[in-house]
Amino acid sequence: MDARQFVNPEQAGYVGFANLPNQVHRKSVKKGFEFTLMVVGESGLGKSTLVNSLFLTDLYPERHIPLASEKITQTVKIDASTVEIEERGVKLRLTVVDTPGFGDSLNSTDCFKPVIRYIDEQFERYLQDESGLNRRHIIDNRVHCCFYFINPSGHGLKPLDVAFMKAVHHKVNIVPVLAKADTLTKLEVQNLKRRIMDQIEDYGIKIYPLPDCDSDEDEDYKEQCRQLKNAVPFAVVGANSIIEVKGRKVRGRMYPWGVVEVENPEHCDFIKLRTMLITHMQDLQEVTQETHYENYRAENLANGGSPAGKASRGAPPSQSDGLSQRERELLQKEDELRKMQEKLARMQAEMDSKRPEVQPNGNIKTHNV
Repeated sequence: MDARQFVNPEQAGYVGFANLPNQVHRKSVKKGFEFTLMVVGESGLGKSTLVNSLFLTDLYPERHIPLASEKITQTVKIDASTVEIEERGVKLRLTVVDTPGFGDSLNSTDCFKPVIRYIDEQFERYLQDESGLNRRHIIDNRVHCCFYFINPSGHGLKPLDVAFMKAVHHKVNIVPVLAKADTLTKLEVQNLKRRIMDQIEDYGIKIYPLPDCDSDEDEDYKEQCRQLKNAVPFAVVGANSIIEVKGRKVRGRMYPWGVVEVENPEHCDFIKLRTMLITHMQDLQEVTQETHYENYRAENLANGGSPAGKASRGAPPSQSDGLSQRERELLQKEDELRKMQEKLARMQAEMDSKRPEVQPNGNIKTHNV
């Protein structure tokens, strides 16, 4: 028997529930975090370079750049790359969804439909997993944030930019990014930002709204939030090379006239974009869960369930040819379940027919079995 006396770690008059946040913190760190980032924009705007710069990793070691002749009839592809990142004991499972071929074809009318289909498929997969038996280990692949890259050579938003953002703004958190800002002067960046924000408001596009600060927040955090809101759309420059400037090593781009430092707030909004993504990562996930996913779920239930369920109930087999492998498996399982239910119903009917029947005079009439 242990003779050592239990020692209360807290002082008298102290219950201890103030330590609950520490328990949540330890559990969250042990479990790790999941985040899915989608990058959309024309080829050559530095999407891959920016993502590698943000997370200090190489997500595209074997990247294929198509020729001009291949882009004529190129369709939009969805490339999802997942990497495990660990920083100071905190693990992040980061999934970056790239969209090569977006806006490159001669006819880009429907180029954003594969993107919408992918977002809906992740919602549907999460809905199926949530409705399944094993709900404790659901992998969240829903798109939590979408960086939309805007070409700096235009005079604002192009028709394709407007059409894409209007098609997905109720499905995902859109963060507009002004790509390759080092091709513009500071005055040109300010004017282009103002024009883009005016167009976003005129067309009724809903981008991700940075949350307001609480009244009890410190002044430094309030000032940071104010600067982040004023920086939208973020004018960024990406670079993966380390160069030496005046005796210090910086991440930047070397030009004949000087050096553009990626992590210098005076040169671009890269630091502001990274700060926004990291400090509001939890809020991006909450908005995805509480707004976009709930809207999809409510619409799905209002329409009578998932497309897979509707196909299994009334659609002929030929209509399921365009379904994914997962949806076909669901159809097969539901078909097996329906056959089993029909078999049980037949067995129940046979059992009912063989039960003794009570006659009006009280006598029992039996059947030979």
